[in-house]
Amino acid sequence: MDTPVAVRGRGITKVFGDVVALDHIDVSMTQGQIHGLVGPNGAGKTTLLGLLLGLAVADEGSLEILGAPVGRALAAPDGVSGFVDGPGLYPTLTARQNLATLLALRPDGAPATGVEEALEQVGLTDVADDKVRGFSLGMRQRLGLAAALLTRPRLLVLDEPSNGLDPVGKKHVHRVLGRLASEGVTVVLSSHRMDDLEALCSEVTILARGRVVFSGPLSKLSDENRELDYRLRASDPSATRALAAATPGISIDDGPDAATRPDTDVIVVRARVAAMDELVARMVREGIGVRELAPVVSPLEAAFLALTEQEADR
Repeated sequence: MDTPVAVRGRGITKVFGDVVALDHIDVSMTQGQIHGLVGPNGAGKTTLLGLLLGLAVADEGSLEILGAPVGRALAAPDGVSGFVDGPGLYPTLTARQNLATLLALRPDGAPATGVEEALEQVGLTDVADDKVRGFSLGMRQRLGLAAALLTRPRLLVLDEPSNGLDPVGKKHVHRVLGRLASEGVTVVLSSHRMDDLEALCSEVTILARGRVVFSGPLSKLSDENRELDYRLRASDPSATRALAAATPGISIDDGPDAATRPDTDVIVVRARVAAMDELVARMVREGIGVRELAPVVSPLEAAFLALTEQEADR
C-alpha cells in the first residue's frame, strides 16, 4: 500500500517583488516522519515553512496538507501548528501564563493539550512560574514547542528548534519529536545543524536558489553521494596506512588542510562506502583494531555542499 502523504505540493511558486523565493517546486512529505528542510540563506526555506503554516499563499501551483487542498486565504490549515523565525511569546508573562493565554484562544471543542502536560513534555515545569523575559534562547525555543503542542497538531512545523539549546535541552527536544513521529505526527523542521537533522530525520529536502535539488530519504542521499573523507584511527597506524594505500578506491589525504599529519596515529582517507568496507575487512584479517572511523564531514553536509554548489554554478 502507498505510504500516506502529509504534504504534497506541485509547481509551487512564490515571488516577492523581483525575488523568486520558490521556483515551481514539487514537495512530498510522508506522514509520521521527521522531514528536514535545509539550504543556504535565501534558498526559500522560510517561505516554504510559511506556506505550510498558512502565513502566506503560493502565487502558482497546488498545495495539499493533511489530505485537504490549501485555499487562497491566509489561515492556518486544520491540524497544523508551529513557528517560523522563533516563537511569539509574551515576555512579561510567565511560561504558564503564556500557554494559558494561548489555550484560551482555542475554539470551543478544538483538541488541545493541557498547560501542565505541555510544560512537562518540554521539561519546563520547574520554571513554569518564571517570566519569559528572563528565559534563555533555548528555554524560549522549548516554550515555543510547548505552545505548538497545545493544539495536538498532526503536522508540526518548526524553524531552527535546536537554536540555543544546551545538550540536555537538545536531548529533551529530540526525544519529544521522536515520540511525536512514532505517534503518527509529521514533523517538518528547518535547521542549519546537519548533526541534528541526521540524528532526527528520515527524509530531507535540500533547497537552493528557490529550487529543490534533492528530496527523499537520507539513506538515498548517502548512497548517491560522492566520495567522503573519513577519519581513521587504528591500533597499528603504519600497517593501516600501508593497507589503505594498497586498497583500490582509497586515497590518503596528507595535505596541509587535512585533519591529521603523517606522524600521528590518525589517518584521513577519501573513499566510497564500498572501498571503506573493503579496507576495514582487510584490517580485521590482519588483526588491526579499528579505534575510530567517522566521516570528517557528514554525508548530509557533503551532499548539501555539492548540490547547492552545483545549483549555484548552473
